Amino acid sequence: MLKDDVKQMIDKLPEDCSIEDIQYTLYVRSKIEKGQKDIEEGHLLMNDEVKARMDKWLKKNNQ
Repeated sequence: MLKDDVKQMIDKLPEDCSIEDIQYTLYVRSKIEKGQKDIEEGHLLMNDEVKARMDKWLKKNNQ
């Protein structure tokens, strides 16, 4: 099934696409699927937690 999905995805790309275009398309799809799986499994961060982590990261990297 995955092989068929990949074939269909490649068929939708322009005829003059590069190998990098194909790789990028596969990469984006894999990241989307991972994100969907994380959501289904409840691996989420609330906005407040994201903001706190970003603030901490930004402070650390601006020193």
